[in-house]
Amino acid sequence: MHLLLVCLLSAAVLPAPGQDTAPALGWTDVRQLRVEGQGWTETAAPFDRFPARAESSVRKAVWDLSRHSAGIAVRFVTNASTIHARWTLRNERLAMPHMPATGVSGLDLYVRLPNRWHWVANGRPLKTENEQALLRDWPGGEREYLLYLPLYNGVTSVEIGVPEGASLAPAPIRPAGVRPIVFYGSSILQGGCASRPGMAYPAILGRMLDWPVINLGFSGNAKSEPEIAALLAELDPAVFVYDSLPNLSAEEARERVEPFLRSLRKARPQTPILLVENAIYTDVQFSESRRTLIASKNQTLRQTFDKLRKEGDRLLFYIDGRKLFGDDGEATVDGTHPNDIGFLRMAQAIEPALRRAVMRR
Repeated sequence: MHLLLVCLLSAAVLPAPGQDTAPALGWTDVRQLRVEGQGWTETAAPFDRFPARAESSVRKAVWDLSRHSAGIAVRFVTNASTIHARWTLRNERLAMPHMPATGVSGLDLYVRLPNRWHWVANGRPLKTENEQALLRDWPGGEREYLLYLPLYNGVTSVEIGVPEGASLAPAPIRPAGVRPIVFYGSSILQGGCASRPGMAYPAILGRMLDWPVINLGFSGNAKSEPEIAALLAELDPAVFVYDSLPNLSAEEARERVEPFLRSLRKARPQTPILLVENAIYTDVQFSESRRTLIASKNQTLRQTFDKLRKEGDRLLFYIDGRKLFGDDGEATVDGTHPNDIGFLRMAQAIEPALRRAVMRR
């Protein structure tokens, strides 16, 4: 039965050549559906990741990145056999040299099948204002969908279009007591360089656990600053995932990691914190300086973990960086930033410890 659904879905995504595929559509602003992936409601724009007041307390680079919609997703239920999307991007740069437009500025649609999420289609941006069919003529039936927003661009509006007469409603509210997992980290955590938004590792983990996630990745700017710790401490998540080392120098790691974690722990004494080492980049065998830097930062994180555990903190969990990328050299686009293989490996390495941490909450 699962295979039949997948085959029908595959046939529904691509229209036959020359087929007229323009049904009369009714459009719905996704803000009327179930938007997940935001920790604050008082934002300057609908799909920002930090509250408006953060503009005056964080560095400009962090504020600008917080306006990217990484990790924000929309859950909805429809019986439509055809689904369209239209979205307006904040920035004209649709792609990067090492990351395609589908990841930087595109949408990504999944459907819930029995016991798992299955990819449907991505929205491929051609300009700042886009409209695209994501699904065409899939046999009817009410199903739940998950639509991820762009990773390295912001959006000013997103709408879902279904044929007139079809139902479209917010997905059910998560069960009582389910708090999101909050991820804080670098460009890697933000999603660079996934081919599409659903392949960022926080998104993969969200689907693996069927759990809401908040992506607070800030490319090049996860500096573990006190003002960021203060903002994160306002949230009450199931777990904090700390993956900031790629953006720290060895000296910054020694100076900032422990105070940052102590600040979180003081504010949230009952919240598990999962510490993620710097991944072993796939080109370190060719660079002694990179290998030494990563080893130094990971040693600092391990020492901090051991110290806090000895002080009695039993809600700390740890991921060894050697487990994240594998050892075949195929996990990144540039030695540092994961491709889809790398992100899947990261999620698979992190999932067991994250699942245990979620259960402790």
